[in-house]
Amino acid sequence: MTTTTATDPTAAGAGDLETRPPVTRARRGVPWGKIIAWAVMIIFLFITLFPFYWMLRTALSSNNALATNPSSLLPVGFNLGGFERVFGLQDVETAIAQGGSGASINFWRYLLNSVIVATTITVVQTFSCAMAAYAFSRLRWRGRDAVFMIFLGSLMIPQIFTLLPNFILIKNLNLVDTLLGIMLPTLFISSFAIFFLRQFFNNISREVEEAALIDGAGKIRVFFTLVLPMASAPLATLALLTYMTAWNEYFWSLMVSYTDQSRVLTVALGVFRAQAPGTGPDWSGLMAATLVAAAPMLILFALFAKKIVNSIGFSGIK
Repeated sequence: MTTTTATDPTAAGAGDLETRPPVTRARRGVPWGKIIAWAVMIIFLFITLFPFYWMLRTALSSNNALATNPSSLLPVGFNLGGFERVFGLQDVETAIAQGGSGASINFWRYLLNSVIVATTITVVQTFSCAMAAYAFSRLRWRGRDAVFMIFLGSLMIPQIFTLLPNFILIKNLNLVDTLLGIMLPTLFISSFAIFFLRQFFNNISREVEEAALIDGAGKIRVFFTLVLPMASAPLATLALLTYMTAWNEYFWSLMVSYTDQSRVLTVALGVFRAQAPGTGPDWSGLMAATLVAAAPMLILFALFAKKIVNSIGFSGIK
């Protein structure tokens, strides 16, 4: 007869447990670096966005109420009178009563002029600069590098130095106070656009173009059917940057345009400011007009900001 002895499993492993070193978890310290970085980012974000909020707060306020409580963070005497004056939806008596000048503003004409100028400059400049950038990148001709260095050097010339020569040229062409006179100095060429696209064209494989040339395609056909489709993302980014620059142009448009026939929206803001009544500036209407003028660019940049950053990084601009 055999007997079995029951063994305690916990007792069997007791010796092993006593010899094992205790398991300790490493404690992670407080990530002060990330906390400070986020705090600094939030502060800079607040500093950047607060002026836009202050414009919106002023645009939604009443001029008469603003004088009584100018430091309030919320709209004072909330109303939409500023926007109504900008769009011409308010009669003269009501505008004067709310602190406006009562003068009529041809807002839609200014908006149409801005759209025409910005769109035309964007389309023509992007296309012409794409052809120039391709010539600098792929075609070999005498003096190519020297001409390209001249283009790069022109980026260091302040715009103020070219205003007077350009104005004399536009005046001699009898294009003062015309939309073409506003567009002409920047209609065809931009040194930045040529440099931007040339960097991208340099990254395109030459074997792809050589294969198309072997198949019988010419340089022009390769450019339109092969290179431009491959460069659709940088072209879209450049078009957006060009449109924003043309839309926000102020000083040159102020020099050339004198009447509503050619006055763009940015210049119209100055006219709106000059129509202030004797009681003081129409801050509510002015901030409303500024928001309306900036709204298209803010929306475009918010929608395509990531594409702009990615395309600039891919094109080699740091």
